[in-house]
Amino acid sequence: MNTPDSAFSDAAAVAGYAERTARLVPGLRDLQRMAALLLAERAPAQARVMVLGAGGGLELKVFAQAQPQWRFDGIDPSAEMLRLARAALGPLAARVAWHEGYVDTAPTGPFDAAACLLTLHFLAEDERRRTVAEVHRRLAPGAPFVVAHHSFPNQDPAMDRWLARNAAFAIANGVAPAQALGGIEAFKQRLPVLPPAVDEAILREAGFADVELFYAGLTFKGWVGYKA
Repeated sequence: MNTPDSAFSDAAAVAGYAERTARLVPGLRDLQRMAALLLAERAPAQARVMVLGAGGGLELKVFAQAQPQWRFDGIDPSAEMLRLARAALGPLAARVAWHEGYVDTAPTGPFDAAACLLTLHFLAEDERRRTVAEVHRRLAPGAPFVVAHHSFPNQDPAMDRWLARNAAFAIANGVAPAQALGGIEAFKQRLPVLPPAVDEAILREAGFADVELFYAGLTFKGWVGYKA
């Protein structure tokens, strides 16, 4: 997960990443499978795919298993998360070129497809716009780009209502109530969440066409678009 949060450099926190994420993201495994299917609609059989925020390796593993001839460039600023990704992929890691850093660290491409899951919500609006534009610049014409992240109304009381729903989902999945409810204020202070209309506009303004919503799970939304 591509994030400036120092927690993703902490070995103990990183170790529980996969289990924690599965408890917090509705339909995580299906989200990853849907992303793989959407990329495969347009990407060739021997595609080169950029995965931004590749730390942890969860979506990389799903993509690699689904498409045995794809090769990947995985980009993430956390060395600990990249180590976790390599371990999670096992032998599949040989098909990934690893890059520690942000989008500027990614090769220039052109890539046949790109994905950025559970990552963009860490970026302020200006940096998010720049990142999406840099992804667009690295893609071949017509290449798909799949994104999914927190995206919901960011003004009270709607924001509080959605965060309470998110906390209730986490509690139902085994997260301690004190932890889930206590995280609401931290979430509001630390994550620069944007409403869905703005997130979709960012994709279009970067040059992506035929942008469509394909996933909605409480506070999470996912879109696919194509380089015009």
